[in-house]
This record gives sequence, C-alpha cells and structure tokens, in this order.
Amino acid sequence: MSAPPFAEGSADDEFASLDDAVHQRTRLAILTILHEAGEADFRFLRTTLDLTDGNLGRHLEVLLGAGYITTRRGYDGRRAKNWVALTPQGAAALRIEIEALRAIVARVDRDRK
Repeated sequence: MSAPPFAEGSADDEFASLDDAVHQRTRLAILTILHEAGEADFRFLRTTLDLTDGNLGRHLEVLLGAGYITTRRGYDGRRAKNWVALTPQGAAALRIEIEALRAIVARVDRDRK
C-alpha cells in the first residue's frame, strides 16, 4: 500500500499558501489585470470580465477588505470614473498565489513521470 499523497508535508504548505481572497477565479483575474495595467476603471473590468455591476462590486469589496486594491473616483474628461489599483500587499499576495500554484502543478507533473 502506498503512502498518503501528503505524507511529506510540503503539499500542505502549498495548499495553505492559497489565499481565498485571491484564489477565486474572478478575483485572480482582477488582480492579474491590475498587475499588468497598474490601474483600471470599473467599466473596463466589468466589460473585460463580462460581469454585472453588482458581481464586480462584490469581488472588489473582498479585495478592498483584504487590502489588495485601492479605489478612487476620478474623471476622464467630463465622465466620472471609478479607478481600481493594485496595492503592494495585493501584488505580494498575487506573487504568493502564483508560486503556490506553480508548486502544486510541479507536484502533478512530477507524479506523471
């Protein structure tokens, strides 16, 4: 009989590194877009991710509550816009999430060989 898959303990650490605020698909996409763009307005995020106002708003609330984003109101010409930006804490959380996912994928790839 083989040993349980997590007997070595490292997988527990990898899964423990996954942050629920980041790991959810839409929030991971938001953080990735903000990482690439630096800043994006609410309308751009809503359209790009094909979300309703309420759904995007709820995801932004979670990220804001975790300290991963900031929001500000501004204007583009005469049009009011709500801008969203990644905080240093959010960038760090995204990096940690990516590293944890890489470690998990590496385990799966290693098991295939």
